[in-house]
Amino acid sequence: MLDVLADRTYRHLFLAQVIALVGTGLATVALGLLAYDLAGANAGTVLGTALAIKMVAYVGVAPVVGAFANRLPRRAFLVSMDLVRAGVAASLPFVTEAWQIYPLIFLLQSASAAFTPTFQATIPDVLPAEKDYTRALSLSRLAYDLESLASPALAAALLTIIGFHWLFAGTVIGFLVSAALVVSVRLPQSRAVERSGSIYARTFHGMSIYLRTPRLRGLLALNLAAAAASSMVIVNTVVYVQSKMQRPATDVPIALAAFGCGSMLVALLLPKYLDKRPDRPAMLTGASVMALGLLAGVAIAGVGGPAEWPTLLAAWFTIGIGYSMTLTPSGRLLRRSASSADRPAVFAAQFSLSHACWLVTYPLAGQLGARLGMAPTFAVLAALTVLGVGIAWRMWPAADHNILDHSHPADAAFEDHLSEGERTGSHSHRHPFTIDDLHPRWPDHH
Repeated sequence: MLDVLADRTYRHLFLAQVIALVGTGLATVALGLLAYDLAGANAGTVLGTALAIKMVAYVGVAPVVGAFANRLPRRAFLVSMDLVRAGVAASLPFVTEAWQIYPLIFLLQSASAAFTPTFQATIPDVLPAEKDYTRALSLSRLAYDLESLASPALAAALLTIIGFHWLFAGTVIGFLVSAALVVSVRLPQSRAVERSGSIYARTFHGMSIYLRTPRLRGLLALNLAAAAASSMVIVNTVVYVQSKMQRPATDVPIALAAFGCGSMLVALLLPKYLDKRPDRPAMLTGASVMALGLLAGVAIAGVGGPAEWPTLLAAWFTIGIGYSMTLTPSGRLLRRSASSADRPAVFAAQFSLSHACWLVTYPLAGQLGARLGMAPTFAVLAALTVLGVGIAWRMWPAADHNILDHSHPADAAFEDHLSEGERTGSHSHRHPFTIDDLHPRWPDHH
């Protein structure tokens, strides 16, 4: 898997991602402490509002940026977003009122919503071979999982010698180093394509591609399944461990680590599996594994007893396995479903739509856990996960060909996709299953 790090450009981008993730993790810890410092017992309300603002920024800003990202110089744009994030992080220690957190969080997360899909859409152009790109996706998944384990531990160690406000300095340093690493390499620029129509139409161009592509409609359903399962882990672990089981706070990170370990295990093993097998069976299996983990949680929560703690850890580990198996290959589907010029818009659509799923499942998991208890919450989220699997199985055809034979008349709307010899008259040709196959004037190939 580490062979892809031999590519200097990708190596610098990966290091930029890892360092920025660690900085973001430190900011998450510091923000919680800042909220408690400002609001005391109402800190949960402040953090809940900040999380909602984050999701609104992700859902609303990403499609707008994706519509125009292919017209902007990638390196300058990514560096600018890192500098904006560094500036916001540098401002947070000077906040004196809880309300001041909200506009800063919106600005920070808007910059992240602009940076992340553009960054993700750059990697397929840096690593055009699918084998290399698959390994890059697994490394990215590992980076996220390791950050979830390492950042809290690093923050805890730093807090023994410095005040929590200084953790924001670590965030600033992370974003500045990320910007420096991006500056240090030359990035391939996608070919800008002039698009007619209103700003609204251009903004939702990526969404249109996404929702017209059968495999991506299946991916959206799998995003819903992953959001339902992971929301149970992220939202209710602390409640389950400390309130229901009456265990100490130090056991909460152990439970979260079980989920992370399952995810990392799959991220290590998945590339070789995908070298010889298609994405669809792996992703549907992963989502089914998440559903099984949640159904096991129904039994665990209902029975209790001394076996409850180890079986909860096993359930979280199982959900982590399914989560990584479901989401790690998603970049391969996005890469396969759009031309280079359209990738920023399509990755932005994935970013926005997947976070829209979490915007629904986060509060759902929290409200059900508080009102109905753990066993019914497990059951409802398991049902939602199964629903996602069923929709994906139906929407995403098993015969998911990358290359389709078809014919169509010459049309200026797809001149950019044709060779010189194809620009006149009717013609037949073979090309990847991308936006070309989704032109609204064509017959439905699917």
